[in-house]
Amino acid sequence: MKNIKLLNKIAACGTGEFDPAAYTVGEDVAAPEAIMVRSAAMHDMEFGSELEAIARAGAGVNNIPVDTCADKGIVVFNTPGANANGVKELAIAALLLASRNIVDGINWAGTLETDVAKSVEKGKSKFAGCEIKGKTLGVIGLGAIGGLVANAAREMGMNVIGCDPFMTVNAAWKLSRGVKSAATYEDIYKSADYITLHVPATPQTKNMISAETLAMMKDGVKIINLSRADLVCTDDIKAAIASGKVAKYVTDFPTEEVINQPGIITIPHLGASTEESEDNCAVMAAHELIDYLENGNITNSVNYPAISMPRSGLARLVVLHKNQPEMLTSITAVLASDGVNIDNMTSRSKGDYACALLDCVGEVTPAHAADIAAISGVIRVLIK
Repeated sequence: MKNIKLLNKIAACGTGEFDPAAYTVGEDVAAPEAIMVRSAAMHDMEFGSELEAIARAGAGVNNIPVDTCADKGIVVFNTPGANANGVKELAIAALLLASRNIVDGINWAGTLETDVAKSVEKGKSKFAGCEIKGKTLGVIGLGAIGGLVANAAREMGMNVIGCDPFMTVNAAWKLSRGVKSAATYEDIYKSADYITLHVPATPQTKNMISAETLAMMKDGVKIINLSRADLVCTDDIKAAIASGKVAKYVTDFPTEEVINQPGIITIPHLGASTEESEDNCAVMAAHELIDYLENGNITNSVNYPAISMPRSGLARLVVLHKNQPEMLTSITAVLASDGVNIDNMTSRSKGDYACALLDCVGEVTPAHAADIAAISGVIRVLIK
C-alpha cells in the first residue's frame, strides 16, 4: 500500500482515482509516498525519506520548496490548464469591473432605503464607466490562461497584444490570428489601455509592475492581476492610483495594504474557485501521481523533465540525477557489472536536473539500486 497525504481538501473525483486496494488516501496518513496540496504552505515542512512526489492541484507552486525538493529527488507536479477556463472567466469579469464602476455602484445601491427608483435615476451618473470594445488589452503571458483571455477579449471586440518570451508552439497554435505579438513587455506597457498579468511568481517577475514600468504606461491604464500578489509593487501601484496614472487595479490577492483602498478592487482569490476547476485539478494531479508512483513517468513537473516510456522488461529503474556528463554511461556500466540486462531506456534533462528510465530484463534488487545511487551526481533511485 502507498500512502497519499492530503494537505488541503481535494475534490473526491480526484482522490477517487486512487485504487483503494493499492493506496491509502487521507489527511491523517503517516509516512506518505506522495502529497496532494492546494494552498497549504510547505516551506517549513519536514519531508520523510519515503516521500517521492508532491502534486499541486493548481498552477502556482510558490507554496512548495521546489528547489529543495529537486535536491532530495522529490518530483513536484502542477496542473497547468486544468483551471484555465475558470481563471479566464474571472479575468473577463475583472475587465468589466475595472471599466464600469460596478462595485461602487452596487455598494451605493445597497445604502438606498426609500424612493429607490427615483434615487437610482438621480445618482447613477456617478458610476458611469466605459466600454471595453475597441480598447487595447495587453496580455503578459500567453500560456493556458493568458491565451484564453486573449482570445475571449478578441471575441468581445478588443484589440489584443500579447507577449510571452517562453510561449510554446502548442500555445501559439491556439491563439486567435487577431492577437498581435509584442516583442517586449515594454511594448505592452506603452500601448495598452488594459494590462492583464498571467505569469508565475519568480524572482524575475517579482515587482514587474513597479514605479519604473508604470511610468511607461498610458495615463488612466487599468491593471488586472489574477496571477500572484508579488508581481505588483503595492506601494508603487497605490501611488500611481493616487496620481491618476492608474485608473483601476483589480487583484485576486487581498492584503492588508490593498483592501478598502480607492481605485483598488480586491477579489478573495476566486480565480480557480469553481467546482469545475477544482475537479479538473484534482483529477489531473491524481493521474500525475499514479503514473509516477507506478511507472516513473513524469508529466507536468516543475523541477524535473517530462519523461515517459512504455513499460517492458520485469522491472523499471527511475534514476533522478544532476544534469552532468557521462551519467548514462556510469549508470549502464554499473548495471552491466551487476549482471542486469537493459531492455529499453530513455533520458531527459531540465536545467540542472535529469531523469533516466531503464527497463530491465532480469530482477532488479535494492542492492542494484544502491550501487547506482553511489554514483556521483545521482540523487535518487527508485524501483517501479
